[in-house]
Amino acid sequence: MENNVLRFKTSINCGSCIKAVTPFLEDVLGIQQWEVDTNNPDKILTVQSAGATADEVLSAVQKAGFTATAL
Repeated sequence: MENNVLRFKTSINCGSCIKAVTPFLEDVLGIQQWEVDTNNPDKILTVQSAGATADEVLSAVQKAGFTATAL
C-alpha cells in the first residue's frame, strides 16, 4: 500500500495533550507513525499513513477534543 505523509495544524500543544490524543490516533487503521511538533507555533501533526485518510485523522483529533486543519 502507498505511504503518504499527512500534515495538520492543531491545538495539541503539550505532552498531556499528546497523551490525550494518542488512543484516538492509535485507533485509526493505516497510521504507521505520527508526531506533533509542539515547538512549532502551529503545533504541526505529521502522520505517516499507509491507508488512513486525512478525514479519518481529523475525526480522531476532534474526538479527542482538539482542533486540526489539513495543510
